[in-house]
Amino acid sequence: MKKPIITVSILLFCVLSIFGQAKKESKEKIRTLKIAYLSNQLNLTSNEAEIFWPIYNANDKEQHRLRIKFRSEIKKATKEKGNIDMISEEKAENLLLLKLKNDKKIHESKIDFLTKIQKVISFKKIIKLQLAEIEFGRKIMNKFKKGNYNKRNK
Repeated sequence: MKKPIITVSILLFCVLSIFGQAKKESKEKIRTLKIAYLSNQLNLTSNEAEIFWPIYNANDKEQHRLRIKFRSEIKKATKEKGNIDMISEEKAENLLLLKLKNDKKIHESKIDFLTKIQKVISFKKIIKLQLAEIEFGRKIMNKFKKGNYNKRNK
């Protein structure tokens, strides 16, 4: 009786570990593709790249941290009550105020990034960066949609 339970538990642990690792590898692969795509679009000199990437990566981490912070608050609020329709108006108002504060921090972080980066690359390259980030996001979403669409139709 104990042997099947232990076997299933070990199997479940292995599957979850592999899934977690695959998800992490997938994120890392996307990050690598993004860096390659942006590098190609910006055509940075070696001096620019040496200064640009640490600033860009720090900003990217900060933006991600701020977005995750708000998402975790939403998850926490909905986990306690089941879903967003079950929370009180007061809690909803507090979440909305938190979102506005978080959006302000994200905006301030972007301004700080642009202030730092304009000392490294030209304004034209900054505009190219903005457009390249948007285009990369679109390309990734299109690949994701095509992948899911193909899986559903098989």
